[in-house]
Amino acid sequence: LAGPPFTHQQMPRKMVYYGQTSCEQDTERYLDVVKYVFSCYKKEVPLVINTMGWVKGEGLLLLIDIIRLLSPSHIVQMDVCDCKAMPPLTPAHVHFSAGLHTKGKQQSKCKQLGAGSMESWQYPEEEDMSAPQHKLLYVHPEFPRAGVAGEARVHSSILRDMSILGYLGHLQSPDIGAVLPLHSLVPYQVPFNAVALRVIHTDVAPSNIMYAVNASWVGLCCIPEEVQCQSDGPVLLTQTPVCDCLGFGIVRGVDMEKKLYHILTPVPPENLRRVNCLLLGNIAIPNCVLVGQQGIEGEIPYVTSDYNYGI
Repeated sequence: LAGPPFTHQQMPRKMVYYGQTSCEQDTERYLDVVKYVFSCYKKEVPLVINTMGWVKGEGLLLLIDIIRLLSPSHIVQMDVCDCKAMPPLTPAHVHFSAGLHTKGKQQSKCKQLGAGSMESWQYPEEEDMSAPQHKLLYVHPEFPRAGVAGEARVHSSILRDMSILGYLGHLQSPDIGAVLPLHSLVPYQVPFNAVALRVIHTDVAPSNIMYAVNASWVGLCCIPEEVQCQSDGPVLLTQTPVCDCLGFGIVRGVDMEKKLYHILTPVPPENLRRVNCLLLGNIAIPNCVLVGQQGIEGEIPYVTSDYNYGI
């Protein structure tokens, strides 16, 4: 929790590659991923759940789904300075509010004393054992511009690039010296028919799949089914699996003649033996990796200035 995350990365106990920086396009799969990762928690140590910053509209409804799903003992809610962004997430609010994919408990209809024939909605007095019992710790920041969304988005993009660069740093020798460019490192050779392939965030025609995979960031994953292929491959999945991710890599080349992926990754060989699935998401390799490589003369591979921003 202390210090910049990219300086002290550790292998998580359970990890799924979601493949996008926002879950807006597929909230159902996001909840499936949360359930899958949470199923590994054995309650032997306290668990801190760091929720995301999307707390408006559907994001707030999704947060209520997650609270209902995970049943935390405490919720720390940080308000936004000078702005009433969201209601206090009290047990009653979570209990009676509908989420994005879950329903809230129906409030009981009863007559108030002295209200004549007018009916109003009230919380029932008897305690509902299914109701959330968490304690809300409400924090209100006193400094201005706390929680300004636009700046956070830029910062998160930079931190994401730093995390990727920190991860790729494990490819370098531990000895202090010159940093080796990625094109001088020896990649693993992976046969097309040894791993299944899936693009998470969009539909790609099978004829174009290798163009998409080449020079891309991929999650190295393990699906429970055995990958079987009668031909030389590639093996294409029709649906995105919710499965263990063992690490990440860069597909630095595709050999169409020998039917091989060339993959750079710091994942140790004993873990790579379990990898049988490559997931390609909407996470880009930081620009500096492509434009800042030493020892390249002339045109830089995969980099062009002839680009139409209208596409």
